[in-house]
Amino acid sequence: MAWDFETDPEFQRELDWMDDFVREEIEPLDFIIGHPNDFTDPNREKLIAPLQAEVKKRGLWACHLGPDLGGQGYGQLKLGLMNEILGRAKCAPVAFGCQAPDSGNAEILAHYGTGAQKDQYLQPLLDNEICSCYSMTEPQGGADPKVFTCSAELIGDEWVINGEKWFSSNARYASFLIVMAVTDPEAPPYQRMSMFIVPADTPGVEIVRHVAVGYESKGAHAYIRYNDVRVPRDHLLGETGQGFIVAQTRLGGGRIHHAMRTVGKIRRAFDMMCERSLSRETQGEVLAQKQLVQAMIADSWIDIEQFRLFVLRTAWKIDRYKNYKEVRADISAVKAQMPKVYHDVYARALQVHGSLGLSTEMPFAAGVLDSFHMGLADGPTEVHKVTVARQVLGRYQGTEELFPDYHLVRRREQALAKYADLIEQEVAQG
Repeated sequence: MAWDFETDPEFQRELDWMDDFVREEIEPLDFIIGHPNDFTDPNREKLIAPLQAEVKKRGLWACHLGPDLGGQGYGQLKLGLMNEILGRAKCAPVAFGCQAPDSGNAEILAHYGTGAQKDQYLQPLLDNEICSCYSMTEPQGGADPKVFTCSAELIGDEWVINGEKWFSSNARYASFLIVMAVTDPEAPPYQRMSMFIVPADTPGVEIVRHVAVGYESKGAHAYIRYNDVRVPRDHLLGETGQGFIVAQTRLGGGRIHHAMRTVGKIRRAFDMMCERSLSRETQGEVLAQKQLVQAMIADSWIDIEQFRLFVLRTAWKIDRYKNYKEVRADISAVKAQMPKVYHDVYARALQVHGSLGLSTEMPFAAGVLDSFHMGLADGPTEVHKVTVARQVLGRYQGTEELFPDYHLVRRREQALAKYADLIEQEVAQG
């Protein structure tokens, strides 16, 4: 298996441009714009639209999609390197047309949408004229689709949806929702569900309440109740019973993008920690001379570098094998490791900054809390660890022998038997 850790010069020039563009033009917007998907914010159109035009002119808009949809069709490795830069600013993904959950929803529509669905929903989404919501998890079952109860029944030429969804992402600002619902409760667990497009203004779509994560002042997610919500028959995405397969279309690559954006966030916190340690004095010396602070910096640097390389190798494997199933353990391991690295680096940075780090005047407390969010989004860490273990154990076999094959006594006997003739000859010659 050949390895090359260099980025080709042409793409590196694009990354260098992105790095400067995000730092100089986009990072300052995080202090001005409340939520990048809030189209009612007058500053959004004034400030973000010109940046989007620059990105499109550069040919870096929605690069996760193919040329037929206005993107570059980049593989996961290139997308990962791009998202590492975009992770530094909350407005950066919107400026580049790859914000969650719209990027994943766009992939679903691109793969499973009909021509009419693409015209009505995908193209406005790609043009960032609207934004969307992903409505999957449920209050009684979390992210476990085997216990979902929200249902969709075909009555005449309409699907009638009833049930509740929890933490539906971006629901506050969405023009339409992609909803997973049970269409055949008697089918095998992963064939019970289907995926639907539901316009946000459809009668019966009830926002029970918007849900804010601990550090937000206004929540973008929502607790939604679907009360006899009727959508046309052709608002089904894919085939009946394909809901789980459709969902996987958006999750594999999305987890790589999340991870690399997290690397970008973590690196910013690490930079702050290093600068602080070289600036703050206590007990007659700068913090950087304290061995415990040095240990925190060393541990953080090692964590970041190890995690980054693991994510990029996983992205490379996805591009190489063109099959998420071949890299399933790697993707789950990336997802399981991400919140820990995120938490640990931000917690250390907070500690080095003392009470200032704990305050809302620095990003560390919010980052520590967000690390728990990342441990729940797209499936809990515990579920991904189970997936990793099952995938890894599938490569091994047990034994019915009393002692294992690797028992040292057995291995010694095998070695003596293998080299018996040679050993005897050497003894005789001696």
